[in-house]
Amino acid sequence: QVGGVPKARLFPLSRDELVECGALLDAVRLGELDRLKIPPQPLDVLAQQIVAEVAAHEWPEDALFDLFKCAYPYANLSREDYLEVVRNLADGFNTRRGHRAAYLHRDAVNGVLRGRRGARLTALTSGGAIPDTADYDVVLEPAGQLVGTVNEDFAVESLAGDIFQLGNTSYRILRIEAGRVRVDDAHGQPPTIPFWLGEAPGRSDELSHAVSRLRAEVEAPADKPSAVAQLTGQMGIAPAAAGQLVDYLYAARAALGVLPTQKTIVLERFFDESGGMQLIIHSPFGSRINRAWGLALRKRFCVKFNFELQAAATEDAIVISLSTSHSFPLADVARYLHSKTVRPLLVQALLDAPMFAARWRWSAGISLALPRFRGGKKVPAQLQRMRSEDLLAAVFPDQIACAENIVGEREVPDHPLVSQAIYDCLHEAMDIDGLEQLLRNIEAGAVQIVARDLTGPSPLALEILTARPYAYLDDAPLEERRTQAVMSRRWLDDEAAADLGRLDVAAIDRVRAEAWPEAVNADELHDALLSLGFVSEDEAEIRAEWPSFLATLAEARRATRVDVDDIADVSAARASAAAGSGGKRLWVAAERLPQFQCVYPYAQWSPPIDAPDEFARHVWSREDALVEIVRSRLEGLGPVTGATIANSLQLPPHDVEPALLKLAAEGVAMSGMFTPGSADLEWCDRTLLARIHRYTVKRLRQEIEPVSSQNFVRFLCRWQHTIPSERRQGPDALDAIIMQLQGFEAPAAAWESEILPARLENYDFTWLDDLCLSGRAVWTRLTRPPANTAANNPGPIRTTPVTLLPRRSSPIWTRAAHAPSGEPPQLSSRAQAVADHLRAHGASFYDEIVESTGLLRTQVEDALAELVALGLVSSDSFAGLRALLTPSERRKPFGGGKRHRRSALFGIEDAGRWALIKRSLPNAAPVRGYAEPDPETLEHIARTMLRRYGVVFWRLLQREAAWLPPWRELLRVLRRLEARGDIRGGRFVAGVSGEQFALPEAVGLLRETRRAPLSNVFISVSGADPLNLVGIIVPGPKVPALTHNRVLYRDGVPIAALIAGEVQWLEQLELSDARAAEDALIKRLAGSPLMAYLR
Repeated sequence: QVGGVPKARLFPLSRDELVECGALLDAVRLGELDRLKIPPQPLDVLAQQIVAEVAAHEWPEDALFDLFKCAYPYANLSREDYLEVVRNLADGFNTRRGHRAAYLHRDAVNGVLRGRRGARLTALTSGGAIPDTADYDVVLEPAGQLVGTVNEDFAVESLAGDIFQLGNTSYRILRIEAGRVRVDDAHGQPPTIPFWLGEAPGRSDELSHAVSRLRAEVEAPADKPSAVAQLTGQMGIAPAAAGQLVDYLYAARAALGVLPTQKTIVLERFFDESGGMQLIIHSPFGSRINRAWGLALRKRFCVKFNFELQAAATEDAIVISLSTSHSFPLADVARYLHSKTVRPLLVQALLDAPMFAARWRWSAGISLALPRFRGGKKVPAQLQRMRSEDLLAAVFPDQIACAENIVGEREVPDHPLVSQAIYDCLHEAMDIDGLEQLLRNIEAGAVQIVARDLTGPSPLALEILTARPYAYLDDAPLEERRTQAVMSRRWLDDEAAADLGRLDVAAIDRVRAEAWPEAVNADELHDALLSLGFVSEDEAEIRAEWPSFLATLAEARRATRVDVDDIADVSAARASAAAGSGGKRLWVAAERLPQFQCVYPYAQWSPPIDAPDEFARHVWSREDALVEIVRSRLEGLGPVTGATIANSLQLPPHDVEPALLKLAAEGVAMSGMFTPGSADLEWCDRTLLARIHRYTVKRLRQEIEPVSSQNFVRFLCRWQHTIPSERRQGPDALDAIIMQLQGFEAPAAAWESEILPARLENYDFTWLDDLCLSGRAVWTRLTRPPANTAANNPGPIRTTPVTLLPRRSSPIWTRAAHAPSGEPPQLSSRAQAVADHLRAHGASFYDEIVESTGLLRTQVEDALAELVALGLVSSDSFAGLRALLTPSERRKPFGGGKRHRRSALFGIEDAGRWALIKRSLPNAAPVRGYAEPDPETLEHIARTMLRRYGVVFWRLLQREAAWLPPWRELLRVLRRLEARGDIRGGRFVAGVSGEQFALPEAVGLLRETRRAPLSNVFISVSGADPLNLVGIIVPGPKVPALTHNRVLYRDGVPIAALIAGEVQWLEQLELSDARAAEDALIKRLAGSPLMAYLR
């Protein structure tokens, strides 16, 4: 609409996209616009336009050059580039298929250009600057109508008979031809969704700047509420979205120490499950700069370590997957590239990337070197790729040459198409100018570099670790990516996320104990001397039997002792004395003797022995000998400072430091501050450090193999005591059952007919009445029906949703169950009179209400029924609800008369006092929208879910009331409880996505249930029971949550269902088993007195 207001709706699918959408809103609010950049003098387009002009009529070279100079993109076109393009169009290319792509006759004497035969047709049929995508046409039969296109990869991977969707129509594939997919109408059959592979434009510099600014603005406030208020007030972000955004970024800041922005780049490194490491560079500069940086770094790593690495780049991060042979100070990565040398390095790197082959093919097609049509038909994509490779071999032979025949870097030819393809890679797919400026800022200190070694991936790392193939900078497919070996942790609050930077002291101590050998005889101690390099006399005396073993080895001349205090090297002795270290005696194996003799050439050995000949022949330098000694020492110590190692050898620290640096360069040792509380630089063997990280990640987690959904249902039956032999006994058990089921809404008639008898052996209705009258339990309807249902349902019916609650937690549940939006329901006059009485006088007995209101007894009864149905009142005893549900002809007569038979047990007078539910007064203001519950309410609900199911995850909430808080809010509480150690997090139930949490006692019972043999016991539960999990946890059609519907389980598998009085078999059974199953399915649990109101 001309003059209308443009509108858009943003649907972020991840937390990183949520940040980007928030930044987009902020940029719109500030009136910022993306900058459009016109490509300067593209030579492939120039070639196409020259052919088009000359094919129409002859042109003088100078006049044509002046014509193109008038166009803005070619205002700075040099004459040399122009003439080079003209020469190529006149000379063509000599390929293996012959001479090609010569479109001009060039009269060099007179400076005139004329078109060759076929030039006009080629310009008309193959012109245009949009590159071909090699999509397959979708042709509808029998009409032969073109209905769309699909991606080439999708077409090749499809088979005849497959059904896919285009638009809102599903099609069946008849056959696949070259460039065509012939289909017919599938008439609405379930389709698959086709995919398209391609290159999307990277995020603009302006939006990347907005993302960086948003991160900085979120980080600035002192607390989360202030940050959320800023996002909602200034940027118009919804409160729920703003809360998630702030939680995400605050957790990331806690893990990394700072939020990455365009002024602060964070380098993150952690071990994966394979023992390798992942290096992540958090740089919110957009994918064009990140792709360039990642490719150049990958090339630098390849040159430095002689190892090809996997890498990927997204809009906000770069990941480089390191192997077990890489070790280096993390902060040094920022200095691996220099602004003055990065361009030629990146050119060499991009030649091996898929982007160059694609852009070479595009440039060749646009320049008409590869016509898109020939003989009136479109050239198939496969032939285009082959001809593109032939053309590349003609102008750039090193690009497709055997790598074994290339010495050093590839020499890039000075050819206009090659130059254009490289330019497009550097400035369209990537941003070399932006990368050079970024490196200059890093070199000048304008951009801060923060290095963080973590125990696991930070929250911001998850997007890049799970990046799709479009982000890859190498050819490795998804299934071979090293990032698949990363086990990501669930994200706790920002306090718990800070633990990512700390190693567990217990894990360090455990690894140290495991690394130090346990020798139980002289031979094993000899192996320990070889693996550790040496053992000091103090270390040997800690173990009572080691001195005798050493004496045995010394007697056999397999080991000797040296007093390193007695060193003829005066400077070393003085250094040792200055360090305050006393004399040390070291035990050394004979095989290691040449190394120590090289380090201590003037030492005295006791007893004097000789090394075996094969070891004595090796000539050691002092530096190499120290490297081997320190290498062995690190393998048995865990994190240790360089000064400690030097002190154990009675050497100055500057002698040991070069050995440690060399081990780091080999990937053997890593440096950092590993021990919590330590301020000194420590060194650790790489494999030991990987083990420490692994133990740290697994702390506070009880490892358990996930159980199947069948075993989980078996567990729930035991957890909720629905197995007939394990039902609870007596009235005292009812209190615990109500604690477990509190907040669960079920039809009013289901509680005493199904749910409670399924858990209590020989249930008696007086138990519930006594519990309510004692003030320990209360019944209520937590959710009011919509206003328009009040007139249609004047009283409670058996399907009215009711819940049982412990009285002390009733206020929490009434706060959680927010009222529906809209006006309060309109009450009848008698119901309003009763409500006014209860509001004025408080809780009242039935006779008091009758006397005060002046209404008839039947009118008061009808008024109470109406208020109960609307969730506005409750009574002291469950007998009040029971009486309202009992048909009038089966109720006790007023005043206790005997006009009915003795089976009439339930009367309104037995209800005790009636009172308004304070939260739901009829004149209360309606609650509009969703109000986030307070922390106390959220934690109570989370603990209740854990108490009810033992294990909690998102899918279980489908069985709960719709008014419960969203999973994302319960998730925060559950993560906090896990961080405290109150509950466990992990993978407890297989086949269920998302995070899972469990009570510690539930984990043990879950493991026990998995090991327990199958019992073949039938368990029948009502459709209204919390254990009706068919279609939610276990497969099968959902059973409506109605009282008289039933589900029959056998060993956790749903066997049959009773729906609307009909038995539906879900499993095939033998005839005898089927009869027993049907009897168990339809068996009623409620006692005969309850039938008065349950029938």
